[in-house]
Amino acid sequence: MKQTPEETEAQKILDRVANDSETVGTSSMRRVAERMKGHVSAEDADQNDWAEKWGTRIGRILGLIFVIALVTHLLRTYVLNG
Repeated sequence: MKQTPEETEAQKILDRVANDSETVGTSSMRRVAERMKGHVSAEDADQNDWAEKWGTRIGRILGLIFVIALVTHLLRTYVLNG
């Protein structure tokens, strides 16, 4: 069955939208993951100073653990208390 020019153009647009939406979603998730990895691994700290580098890493990891524990506690106390 032969498509009309309008149908062909509509199909091209739909294909392009599908490809762009997958790329945007994937790339934004990848950027967030890479940014988080860089933050926790202390890429912004002075790499020549081992104490600053490891102190920053340890502090950020402990902060992340604290936030996870706090959110878990609040969810169990106020949301799932039923």
